[in-house]
Amino acid sequence: MKALISTKVGPPESLELAELPDPVAGEGEVVLAVKAAGVNFPDALIIEDKYQFKPERPFAPGGEVAGVVESVGAGVTHLKVGQRVIGSTGWGGYAEKIKLPAARIMPIPDTMPFDEASAFILTYGTSYYALKDRGVLQPGETVLILGAAGGVGVAAIELAKAMGAKVVGAVSSEAKAEFAKACGADATVIYPPGAFAKEQGKALADAFKQATGGGADVVYDAVGGDYCEPALRAMNWNSRYLVIGFPAGIPTPPLNLTLLKSSSIVGVFWGAHVAREPKLHESNVRDLFKLYAEGKIKPRISARYPLAEGGKAIRSLMDRTATGKLVVTME
Repeated sequence: MKALISTKVGPPESLELAELPDPVAGEGEVVLAVKAAGVNFPDALIIEDKYQFKPERPFAPGGEVAGVVESVGAGVTHLKVGQRVIGSTGWGGYAEKIKLPAARIMPIPDTMPFDEASAFILTYGTSYYALKDRGVLQPGETVLILGAAGGVGVAAIELAKAMGAKVVGAVSSEAKAEFAKACGADATVIYPPGAFAKEQGKALADAFKQATGGGADVVYDAVGGDYCEPALRAMNWNSRYLVIGFPAGIPTPPLNLTLLKSSSIVGVFWGAHVAREPKLHESNVRDLFKLYAEGKIKPRISARYPLAEGGKAIRSLMDRTATGKLVVTME
């Protein structure tokens, strides 16, 4: 089988297309013929050894896949050969085939295309867990989403609207603002490129307050960096600040701001949640499939890349030029 692998610490351009032996399913395992793999920010981190997990090289990036069950190992009874499924992989998804524990695989609706399925579970799973379980978002509340035109940001827009919230999307360009509005954002704010001066931070906090109608009840921060403090300053009493990721850098927020608003800073580690709280995760996924069937959520795939160009997909994500979701396809 072909796989796009990392043989050394480096940028996306260091990935190499290689021929590897086909995987064989052991006890409790399943081999998938991968049809598509979602592209996510952890893919950029893991090849540079900046992620929480550091797999032994060589390995392929790719944390979520969609495909067809090719073979099952002993003891696997809930999946069968030929079944259409998605899998949460951590890494290894940029390959024509992958072996996974059966517990990390679940069937998908017959109506869901493979490219949409591969772009579904991580972004919507992260955003639903963040808004529902960590942020306890209520109908009528206001959500400020930083990085609203990206994969998890778009998922957060759609889910927050489905949960009855007002949504303000913060983005880096007019084109991304229009995209966020097309995805359901009620209002948008265009922020300057970081890092920026104190005066710019104050102006951005004022813009956030104005767009949210006085303040946000929940901030969904998928950006980090210098954007954190202005968002903290634009929060309501008893508000919740959801920490999703740091493509702009890990911020050092002044904690006095949380005291003044009696607000909470809440971490969102979806991958650990899946492992530690599998029943809650399964319930959330059922909710997400229902919302998909109702047409309330749908992956916005802006580009598809062949396996050999998977590094270009990761580069687009790192450079923050992408909107919506990017997908690597094996066809």
